[in-house]
Amino acid sequence: MLLSFALVVGVPVAYATPQNWVESKKLLWVGSGVWIALVIVVGVLNFFVV
Repeated sequence: MLLSFALVVGVPVAYATPQNWVESKKLLWVGSGVWIALVIVVGVLNFFVV
């Protein structure tokens, strides 16, 4: 949940300033990838529980 909140706040801030976007592009891609991986892991684990 904290990662989702950080992405919701951080992505618009990064898009708002071109200089910040260039500096934080890699971090945003990594954060988005981690978020997607967590969604997939939770889905797979939920499959085994139910």
